[in-house]
Amino acid sequence: MVNAIEVMIGSALDNLDLVQALTDSVTAFMKFDEDAAHWVGMSVRESVTNAIQHGNKLDLDKKVEISYGMEPERLTVTVRDQGGGFQADAIPNPLEGDNLLKPSGRGIFYMRTFMDEVDFRPLATGGTEVHMVKMLKRGTSGSL
Repeated sequence: MVNAIEVMIGSALDNLDLVQALTDSVTAFMKFDEDAAHWVGMSVRESVTNAIQHGNKLDLDKKVEISYGMEPERLTVTVRDQGGGFQADAIPNPLEGDNLLKPSGRGIFYMRTFMDEVDFRPLATGGTEVHMVKMLKRGTSGSL
């Protein structure tokens, strides 16, 4: 059985705290340990920030959809924007020499580092969908 939460927000950075609070509630409900919950929260926040800033370009008429799929052993988070889309593989590696001191460009790197699965998919209607999965460690799963 999958429990699911879906939320749609406007493309304003002020909404990040709401998304963070919801993510924190989901990870607590699922009984993720403190470290895993922190990294899930950071990954979701980065994904939603990218959707608002880079996808929807802060256009208040465009929305960001966030969905949380909760299963006994895994959390699936999907973030969709209504922007023009992008190629994730074209993003420069933040660990390469010229990029090390740049203050931006680390969001996708963080998502790929801290989540167990990360996929970027173009949407037929325009925009991008980020699909992320975080597995629960054995013996820590909650009752869903």
